[in-house]
Amino acid sequence: MSKPKFHGVFPYLVSPVNDDGSVKREVLTELVDHLIAKGVHGLAPLGSTGEFAYLSLAQRYAIVETVVQAARGRVPVVAGVASTTSRDAAEQARHMAALGVDGILAIMEAYFPINDDGVEAYFSGIARAVDLPVVLYTNPQFQRSDLTLPVVRRLAEIENVRYIKDASTNTGRLLSILNACEGKLDVFAASSHIPASVMLIGGVGWMAGPACLIPTQSVKLYELAKAGNWSEAIALQRDLWRINEVFARHGLAACIKGGLELQGFAVGAPIAPQAPLPDLAREEVRVALERVDGI
Repeated sequence: MSKPKFHGVFPYLVSPVNDDGSVKREVLTELVDHLIAKGVHGLAPLGSTGEFAYLSLAQRYAIVETVVQAARGRVPVVAGVASTTSRDAAEQARHMAALGVDGILAIMEAYFPINDDGVEAYFSGIARAVDLPVVLYTNPQFQRSDLTLPVVRRLAEIENVRYIKDASTNTGRLLSILNACEGKLDVFAASSHIPASVMLIGGVGWMAGPACLIPTQSVKLYELAKAGNWSEAIALQRDLWRINEVFARHGLAACIKGGLELQGFAVGAPIAPQAPLPDLAREEVRVALERVDGI
């Protein structure tokens, strides 16, 4: 596969939706242009920050179509695919490919627990459905059936399964993945990690919601880490952790959408039944952003 390698900062985009369910295409386009101008290395619609679990398929496709059209090939677009069934996930992946995305972020939703064979079949089915790089997404906090190390090792043997984004908060697990996969998978950090630490142990970047709010600072952190300037990288990471501390107290989508509203992007509230950000929490977000020059 000759496609360019993904690396750097991929903001998990929010999903701006009107009360009638239509996508706020102009707002999303404005956000895409803003983030690209700030130097991000790619865009990831329909991650956790994108509230994929609260969107219909039509809304998901409209969001991805908008992002691809707005990006205009300037940076790669890696779109989230998530379902409770293997058939639907593969169909989603094919549809995303037809929309022009550059990669697939594969997410597994589950109501009943799924054994390792079922988990492996789900992700391998997505990979077989498209001729695009696939990013495995593992998040034990939200996924009822997670990717175990043996499954990750086997999936890494599939040619287009090229990356993993791990949100386990366990850097030891990441080291085990790096060792077990022997260079077949590149690792992206999640916002729940300290990205500089993941870069230190061999990561290639991060896909995270906070980069929507602090793209300039996120790109600077990546560049410091990539250059091996670890003292400055850790100092900046400690400052940026203030943003994550606020998110830990309030809903992720609510905080990021609230922060973007403070920055002038009319992205609206989280999709119901999620609650909008309360006034006191909005003030916490504003103060945190001011401290890191995000407003």
